[in-house]
Amino acid sequence: MDSFVFIQERLLPSLLEGTSVTIKLILLSIPFGLLTGIIVAVGRVYGNKPISMICRLYVLFFKGCPLLLLLFMIYFGLPPIGISLSPMAASVLGFVLCNGAYSSEYIRGAIQSVKIGQITAAEALGMTRFQGVLYIILPQAFRRALPGVGNEIIYLIKYSSLAYMITCIELTGAGKIVAARFFRFTETFMVIGIIYLILVTIATKLLNYAERKLYYPGMGPTSFKG
Repeated sequence: MDSFVFIQERLLPSLLEGTSVTIKLILLSIPFGLLTGIIVAVGRVYGNKPISMICRLYVLFFKGCPLLLLLFMIYFGLPPIGISLSPMAASVLGFVLCNGAYSSEYIRGAIQSVKIGQITAAEALGMTRFQGVLYIILPQAFRRALPGVGNEIIYLIKYSSLAYMITCIELTGAGKIVAARFFRFTETFMVIGIIYLILVTIATKLLNYAERKLYYPGMGPTSFKG
């Protein structure tokens, strides 16, 4: 079987199925990871001492814990205490916890770059502190944090391949199965690399578009080009 026939008839159908799982992992992990990052960042900046300490410990643990080890802990470590998750659910949970920790650092820095006097002005206009943070601080902070958060999204696309290690058969996992069955590793991993490149390129273009739409003069230069 020549390479073209192998790729067309054997490899691509499996990789397309795996790609759909990868996309599902990404689409589930990004919004929940971003939400987690926002909550943790706000807790660290505006929370009382216990909340701030909990958020610090969260970031410290999940930044220090290797993602693969975290996936193993969730998938293999939780069933003995009565919590069993599917490979997909365990993968998403691991990605959300890890992505949320890193994203929170970008968002925290962006929040702290917004002048604190704006909160005072909001309270003088009758807003609560929560409303001031939600409607005034966070929109400005998100614009400034977008380049860093965007990089985390790109990283998420690439390290989604680790889901295969807990039997979630995504793009890389599907490719490994086909390669091992037919002993065609070179063609398989070349095609996998091309698919990841396409996914990253699409994500980068979408982030470019989002940053241009959210850009306002004085909020800092755009970081994504193209």
